[in-house]
Amino acid sequence: MGFLRRVFFLALVGVVAIAVTVQPRPLPAAQPQYAQYPQYDAGGLNLHAAVGQIFALGNQARAQAGVASLKWDPALAAAALQHCRMMAAEGQISHQYRGEPDLSSRAAQAGAHFSVIEENVAMAPSATEVHQAWMQSPGHRENLLSPDVDHVGIAVVYARGEFYAVADYSAAAESLSPAQVEARVAALVRVSGVSVLANPALARSACVSDDDLLRSPSARPAWMIRWQNSDLAHLPRALVNQLQSGKYRQAAIGSCPAQDDGGAFTSYRVAVLLY
Repeated sequence: MGFLRRVFFLALVGVVAIAVTVQPRPLPAAQPQYAQYPQYDAGGLNLHAAVGQIFALGNQARAQAGVASLKWDPALAAAALQHCRMMAAEGQISHQYRGEPDLSSRAAQAGAHFSVIEENVAMAPSATEVHQAWMQSPGHRENLLSPDVDHVGIAVVYARGEFYAVADYSAAAESLSPAQVEARVAALVRVSGVSVLANPALARSACVSDDDLLRSPSARPAWMIRWQNSDLAHLPRALVNQLQSGKYRQAAIGSCPAQDDGGAFTSYRVAVLLY
């Protein structure tokens, strides 16, 4: 499974305001996504209202495009706020400053789990114009309306008469324990009529390396596979073909820590041994 990372930025200074015909729905003031920063800035500007407006306008645009609404992700919002504050301090917008982690690392460090990550940044005179600018820019519009993402975190900082805005979009991935991963895969394997062994120890060690299998010839499977990605809804085609062959009666399933090829993206590593 390929991983997607798209980032776009836009600066608007002195832009004429564009009328919006859709009235945004304000978010409840007590929602926990705003816990990362104060409701008002030093000048009395309501930052929560600005974030809520951008969030609501984005989901209204997705509804009009026939795309499912985005859910709020507090971890993405925390990552967005960290970067937004840096943009305001620098005075120029960018997706990464010297010494700052990249987008996927920032999101992962904030606690987000994802298989797709995208980002829009902007500087504009108002929250409404941030949204309008993103909608009028092909790259930003693609991120905002992408059917590949389902969560968003937004941050706004007001400085020098401008709104600095960051929206981090993701396809959220679950954070599962090895036992939970094995249970998901086992449910898919049992559909074929193959039973799953209760003890995952050998499969877990095989997930890491072949050492234990080589030391125990009697435990070697007739066939095995290892794979790694963020999708636990489907088995690899090669495994499906083997399960459908009717050659096997039992399977051992083990999960182990993902290797580094996924980077900051959430992925799972699994081994299935067939007997």
